[in-house]
Formats: sequence, structure tokens, C-alpha cells
Amino acid sequence: MQTSTQLGDAKIIRSHEMVHLPQPGSATTVATPVSPALGSTWVTLHVVRVAPGESWSPQDTVAEENTAVFFAGAGRAEVGEQSREVARGDAAHAPTGRALRLTAGSDGLTAYVWRSPLQDGRTPGSDPELFSSLWNETTQLRGFAGTGQYTPGEKRATMNFVFWPGTGSCQLCLHCGIQQPGETFTPHLHTESDEAFISFEGLGQMYLRDRWIDVEPGDVLYAAPMVLHGTRNPHTGPDARRFVTCGGPSPFDTALYDAAGVSSKVR
Repeated sequence: MQTSTQLGDAKIIRSHEMVHLPQPGSATTVATPVSPALGSTWVTLHVVRVAPGESWSPQDTVAEENTAVFFAGAGRAEVGEQSREVARGDAAHAPTGRALRLTAGSDGLTAYVWRSPLQDGRTPGSDPELFSSLWNETTQLRGFAGTGQYTPGEKRATMNFVFWPGTGSCQLCLHCGIQQPGETFTPHLHTESDEAFISFEGLGQMYLRDRWIDVEPGDVLYAAPMVLHGTRNPHTGPDARRFVTCGGPSPFDTALYDAAGVSSKVR
């Protein structure tokens, strides 16, 4: 279990602050920067470093959804009886009742894994998508103006919906924010959802409560319900590069799908 300061209602956890604990009889390590034991309500987030040739699976997943994003290295992801080769930027979704198993290749594999127990009345989609990529542009949210607490900027970032109700996810979601130089994903809040997302690529800033904070790849943001949060790429000029984040609210927030003009009915 992560042993750093309690989350309270919001926190940014730096990658270098995370406590990675070895797994019994294994060279694989796991850090847990977000969990109910640390103050979240709905979400647990693991950072798993699977040693070369080893495998890892979350425990006690009978009544929860799991989502994994592959941050470094390569290997194979298994969801139930299906499997796929994975590398940086790929993602896997394990609906409740389907086991998630990650196996590292010769260079190891680092994954961020979200876990959430199902709310009463939620059931998996009839044909959920199990594998995808952060760069999946099939369904997007553009021009997001927030939820009214923060004045939106003129240059607004794009969000890819990777796993969401339209792909059969009934509790967790995975969204990928693409902040090109000078773009902002407007600060907003979720009335009933925990938010946990990571800085995946590039240098940018995350908004938390009332200020912008510089972050680097691997850093994590946690925001409880009703806590303002957002992202932006403040860098401009010829050397500026995109800033990429990924994660999402749990349980999923229908307001984001309403803003994109798509249905939040679980497929």
C-alpha cells in the first residue's frame, strides 16, 4: 500500500514520491498512489512495474472494472480469454467478471491500472471493447467549456474517449486529453465522481482546486467530487510539444458525453 500523506479531497502525487513495493516471490513492484485506504471513494490506481518475463494480475476483481494504460516497455495483456500484444500508449479494459493479466516482455512493462467497484444497478455492456489506444480518435470531445466555475480559454484541447459507455464500459472510463501548445482542457468538477488521471507525455500543468501546478510524465492527479481540476499546455513557440494526459472520473460523468453530443447509455 502507498504510505505517503493521505489524499484528503485532492492531491497531485509525483512519480518520484511513489512507494513501489515488491510482490511476494517476484521482482515485480506495485505502487498505489490512489485508493479508498488513502481517501478516495470509488477508485484505486496502481502503478505496476512488471519485471521481464513475469506476469501480474490485480486481486479480488469479481465485482469491479479494471482499466490499464501501458506507460513503458512492452508485453501482452490478457482480458479473460482474449489477449493482445501491447506497448506504450495501448490500453486494456477488463469488465467485471473478466480477469486482467499483464505479462512483460524482455525489457519489462510499466502500466497504470485503474480499479473501481460497480455501483448498484450497473452491469457490463453486452459487447464491451477490451483493447484500444490513447490515440483512438473515433469519438472525441472538442471545445469543452467546463462546468461554469472557470472561464474557458480560446484554445481548447481535444479529448479522445477511449473506454466509455459507448464502448461498453459501465463504471470506469478512460479519456485521453491532447493539449497542443497553448491549449487548455477547461477546469471543471464532477458532482459525484472521483477523478484520477496521469500525465502521460510532455510537460504541462494540472489545475487543482484554485491553481495551476507543473507536472511531468508519470505524475498523478486525484480530485474528489466537487473539486475543480483541469489541464493545460502553457508552452508555445517553435520548440513546444504536445502535453498528453489520460484517466477519467469514476463513476463516469454523463456531463462529458452530453457536452460531446453523444449518448451515455452503456452499449
